[in-house]
Amino acid sequence: MSATTLQTQAVDRPRVVAGVDTHQRTHHVALIDTSGRRHGDREFPVSQAGYRDLLDWVARHGPIAAFGVESTGCYGAGLTRHLLTAGIDVYEVTRPEKATRVKVGKSDPIDAYSAATQVLTGRATGRPKIKTGIVEALRAIKIPRDSAVKERTRAYSQIRDLITTAPTTIHDTLIGATARRRVTIAAAYRPDLNQLHDPLHATKLALRTLAQRVHHLDAEITSADKALAALTKQACPTLLALRQVGPQTAARLIITAGENITRMHSEAAFAKLTGVAPLPASSGKTTRHRLNRGGDRHANSALYMIATGRMKNHPPTQAYVQRRRAEGLSNPEIIRCLKRHLARSIYRALRNDLMTT
Repeated sequence: MSATTLQTQAVDRPRVVAGVDTHQRTHHVALIDTSGRRHGDREFPVSQAGYRDLLDWVARHGPIAAFGVESTGCYGAGLTRHLLTAGIDVYEVTRPEKATRVKVGKSDPIDAYSAATQVLTGRATGRPKIKTGIVEALRAIKIPRDSAVKERTRAYSQIRDLITTAPTTIHDTLIGATARRRVTIAAAYRPDLNQLHDPLHATKLALRTLAQRVHHLDAEITSADKALAALTKQACPTLLALRQVGPQTAARLIITAGENITRMHSEAAFAKLTGVAPLPASSGKTTRHRLNRGGDRHANSALYMIATGRMKNHPPTQAYVQRRRAEGLSNPEIIRCLKRHLARSIYRALRNDLMTT
């Protein structure tokens, strides 16, 4: 059903707002009209056919004003894509506050009606990320890449621990070697599989298995890095041109921003999203700000890496650091200032790139 058809049905009836409580296998939808009157609720399966039935059911109650959907980046991602394709306005909503749950309880219909009410009253203003373009492709590739890096680090740690307690012949050979040299030597071991009751051969087998795992993960990471480098260059060349911004850092920031970066109205909104916008903490005669510990911590970490990298090899940044130190600021305080400045320039680069894709 097209967006034009949906919006021209039943024009003599009040417009309706739908709220969706999302789950992995089912979505619960509740309807209210623009005057706040309830029109019922219903459960639908999570599937393409279920999305069509859900949209048809909502449209039968009147012209659609908007949808409020929970977890648009997770359980509600498929439904959100379907609604946006149909030309429906979609808002990201939060779960009911604790006070509401204490007062009225917790159920799928309650959560769905709460989602619709958030949209109707204007409390829900966030727009979901578009997940049909290159940014979603970046996110999909980066997930297994990052997990492979973690698994490789774990494998290195296990090799180190095995060497620490290994029989003397293995211990003395490998204890002083670098991590990469340990993997190379361990991968060449040929344990006697008929002598695995002997700790020497059992340890050799274990070390060879872990070394082979490292080699496999190396290849997986290298392949993912090539794909990410090509995609980030295509998506955000302006961002990549900034000092200390490489493909991995750029990918993290692009994913956080989302393809439809216009849903953020200013660089201040991006700063808050990345957790670098100071929060007011004033009271009485005291006026101060405190560190924002919210926001996307992965993006915050990316900004930290850029800031500390520039502090080491970027003369203008080094001059700024010296000036701020003379003013009495500590290193953490200077880094926070740098990250806030970076958020501004990175937002402009992202907007320049993503607005033209």
